[in-house]
Amino acid sequence: MNQNDDDTDWMIEDDAPAASQTQPGGASATPAPPPWRVLIVDDDVDVHVVTKFSLSNACFQGRRLSFLHAYSGEEALNTLRNTPDIALVLLDVIMETSDAGLHVARQIRDSLHNKLVRIVLRTGQPGQALEHSIILDYDINDFWCKTDLTTRKLFTTVISSLRAYAGLEEAHRHTAALQSELDQARGLLAAVDQHAVMATLDDHARFTYVNDKFCQVFQYSREELLGADPRLLHAAPYPRDQLVDALQALKDGEAWTDVVSAWRRDGQEVRLRVTATADATQTIVVGSVLQALKKPL
Repeated sequence: MNQNDDDTDWMIEDDAPAASQTQPGGASATPAPPPWRVLIVDDDVDVHVVTKFSLSNACFQGRRLSFLHAYSGEEALNTLRNTPDIALVLLDVIMETSDAGLHVARQIRDSLHNKLVRIVLRTGQPGQALEHSIILDYDINDFWCKTDLTTRKLFTTVISSLRAYAGLEEAHRHTAALQSELDQARGLLAAVDQHAVMATLDDHARFTYVNDKFCQVFQYSREELLGADPRLLHAAPYPRDQLVDALQALKDGEAWTDVVSAWRRDGQEVRLRVTATADATQTIVVGSVLQALKKPL
């Protein structure tokens, strides 16, 4: 890196909000957003000093940079274990061993399972490692020779890395939220499955799924029901008004709910409160048993 680069004031984003302000009457404004954590890993103290100085005015999305320091591969991994929100690692290749940085890069992904942090490798001896093989073999995001990494190039590399990290972090939060909703839905479905009859019909009105409760109530095995016509449980004629209402609601993409009668294998009538919903490929039926009437003599 060139310590004599141009003035670094150009690195401050024009649209970055002030860190904090004092409002009239002495009330403080909203606290400044947390900084981006950047870990500098290098066994040369001067590299730490120059890197921090070069990026001292950098700001991205209204957030400044906070620097952490490690002087060996082991120290870097310990810092990453204890600080999960590090956004970027500026990682020297050659430290206590000739490939210490490469080992750290692999451990970050494989042992720490950290897929979000961006890794930028730096080396002072580019001839000792083929750049293209490192990029192919290691999950890193950039590779630089220190002598080529001017202040301006360093700033560009850091900001692009932070932008990528921010996008991945947002996607990760979104995925975690969706997974939480999915887990809740599965839990609710499992609870419903214990107490309600559930069935799915294809677009030819044939059973494609029935739960255990359905089989228990109607006294048929799952093998007998799958692929069968629902008229197995209710011979024609159907109540005309009820059938028209159900078909129209499902055609309009609305849920239909009513009390229906069906018959078990032994001929006993079962009355259920049923809710049915449909999409282009299937109809889902969920029902709760209201009463079972004895077969008339």
